[in-house]
Amino acid sequence: MHQALALLEFSNVSAGVLAVDRMLKKSPVALLRCGSVHPGRYLALVGGSVASTQEAHAAGAAVGCEQNALVDDVFLGDPHPLLNAAVMGERVAPAGDAVGLCEISNSPALLRLMDALLKDVPIGLVEIRLADDLGGHALAVFDGDLPNVQEALNMVAERLGETAQQLGSALLPRVDETLREVLGTGTKFGACANWTPEGAEILQTEG
Repeated sequence: MHQALALLEFSNVSAGVLAVDRMLKKSPVALLRCGSVHPGRYLALVGGSVASTQEAHAAGAAVGCEQNALVDDVFLGDPHPLLNAAVMGERVAPAGDAVGLCEISNSPALLRLMDALLKDVPIGLVEIRLADDLGGHALAVFDGDLPNVQEALNMVAERLGETAQQLGSALLPRVDETLREVLGTGTKFGACANWTPEGAEILQTEG
């Protein structure tokens, strides 16, 4: 677990790669994830001590400003513990009665938003997707008791800020048990290929 996290999104790949080079030369941080995402953007996620991550973040953001290519960025000096695993791709099956989904227009804004929601409302984190195969969108899936999930969804607009747009949201008050297990494997297309509900009609082919 890293004491601090920083995520930067650039409008083009060349600026993003240059920023990563500057960040790694400037400060001893861990390069956790980086690469191109749709639509032609670049994401860089780093972590480490508060001081080193803050220094790297400043160096990367400076490159983005110089290149006029910084879409959004976030520095979390004390990220919620659930974020560390989630940003690295870990998923868990929803344990709460209700599930909420929130989809917004860029990844740093989602990370900033979810850190605030997790600290203010007793919800769990099922999955975070940072622009992977989402056309540049960012998605969070969270769970908990219905009033808490509803409160978290209600807070999205006021916590989102001006750097991103909310593209969609959903509240599932009582999650279907099959879907609950499917969500534990992720929202990416194909994740539920092996889930066939009991009693489902299956076409048998000869041969």
